[in-house]
Amino acid sequence: MSKSAEIRRQPDNLSRRGANARFQTPTLSAVKPDGRSTTSRLRSSKSLALGIRVAASLVMLAVLLRRVRRTSGDSIDVLPRLGLSTLPWLVGAVVVAATAVLLATWRWNRVLLVFDLHPPFRMLIGSYLAGMFVGNLLPSTVGGDVLRIRRTSAATNEGSSVFASVVIERLTGWLVLPFLTLFTLLINPGLRELGRASTVAFGISVATIGALTTVLLAAGSTRFGGRLAGHDSWLRFLGAVHTGVVRLRRRPAQALDVLAAGLGYQLTVVVSAWMAAHAIGVRMSPTAALAFVPAVAIIQVLPLSIGGLGIREGAFALFLGPLGVSNGRAIALGLLVYGITLIVSIAGAPSFAFGGRRRHVGVTR
Repeated sequence: MSKSAEIRRQPDNLSRRGANARFQTPTLSAVKPDGRSTTSRLRSSKSLALGIRVAASLVMLAVLLRRVRRTSGDSIDVLPRLGLSTLPWLVGAVVVAATAVLLATWRWNRVLLVFDLHPPFRMLIGSYLAGMFVGNLLPSTVGGDVLRIRRTSAATNEGSSVFASVVIERLTGWLVLPFLTLFTLLINPGLRELGRASTVAFGISVATIGALTTVLLAAGSTRFGGRLAGHDSWLRFLGAVHTGVVRLRRRPAQALDVLAAGLGYQLTVVVSAWMAAHAIGVRMSPTAALAFVPAVAIIQVLPLSIGGLGIREGAFALFLGPLGVSNGRAIALGLLVYGITLIVSIAGAPSFAFGGRRRHVGVTR
């Protein structure tokens, strides 16, 4: 090949590399004076944060267990007896939790349609399960959402839109939770008379609605989110969130479709926790579950522990204590709910191990 022909082909190669680079995570390799690259510094800081969260989880669980000993003496019922009569409740809780994964994937699919993306539902389930596996079972600093964004972006060649779809999917899920709690407190006056439990549930619901409203207004604003749309840098990802919010606002039928899918998902999560409670002898009424399980779900996402461990159990003790549930049983319920999540997450292991092969599925516009 002549030198001139080689020169003529270079821009073509560069353009192909540029197209692929849009969907890859940027690498920072600048070397600092101490000889450590930026990448190694980031990894060290993430490992430190992970260690802190693990330690925080253990400390919170230790405090809760000590509280159980102090209130119930030598009788610690964190591990209640399980028999054949509880097996249907446990199996039912796992099955409903697995159904929740399907509904969560369906909700994500509804959001992707807002961006005119139509990846196969089977591929979305694989990505969602792989993300759950990473987020709940592996001591990794890479979140499950990051994994499914990477894989779906590689398959659709629409990195910014996929990123925005995951953000909006999470936001719409969160939007449903506080309204479930507030609606149940409204229809059941008895749940409004539980002292601190009622106050905390009401307070975090109102605060969550306020925070989400602020985020959605900012994302949908042309003065803030609109300026980011069309950027060539990483800001285009935030601009894509603006585009999605604007489209949902202009397409109320699609917005209701997304919210309905989110409502179905959250209701199955509540039912799964309610069945888990019955499996360990915690007689929680359906309305109590509908009021307090969403409140627990909001609290446990605080980035203070691994998988909400310790925070979730403490929240259950706070909300269920006034209903006559001992601290030990409340902690057991939190651990069982987490255990059910881990069991369902194991289904994502094959997808995590073998589902990362790059495969373009096409995009419908």
